[in-house]
Amino acid sequence: MLDKFRNRSGAPAGAPPAGPDQHADLRARRDELAEQVAELTWDLGGLTYEMAIRDHFRVDVLVRRAAELQEVDAELGEVERLLSAADEGIGGACRSCGAPHSRGAVYCWKCGQPLMLEAPSAAVTGVVTP
Repeated sequence: MLDKFRNRSGAPAGAPPAGPDQHADLRARRDELAEQVAELTWDLGGLTYEMAIRDHFRVDVLVRRAAELQEVDAELGEVERLLSAADEGIGGACRSCGAPHSRGAVYCWKCGQPLMLEAPSAAVTGVVTP
């Protein structure tokens, strides 16, 4: 389906040349997630159309499918942020669920847990470091 967007080496168009690439796994995951998002979007649209022509909407089914699409889309967004920040390095993994996060992320995209440890501020402790 996405073959027309690939170069001769099989890598996505615009991707760096083949060779030792420390981010190859992330690029492969991004491509896989992009295909899943496209398929889930297509399926959700088709499902909505079928319900519309029958004039019988099952909102619970639509909400469940939309939530699945949102979850995959959120993961795709985070993988794309990780790749865009590849020059600066990956921030790490969530201590709660293990999902990867980019440098500077405050909350986990998957579980919502805070990623930064809270440190007491100078206003609270009264100690100012020079």
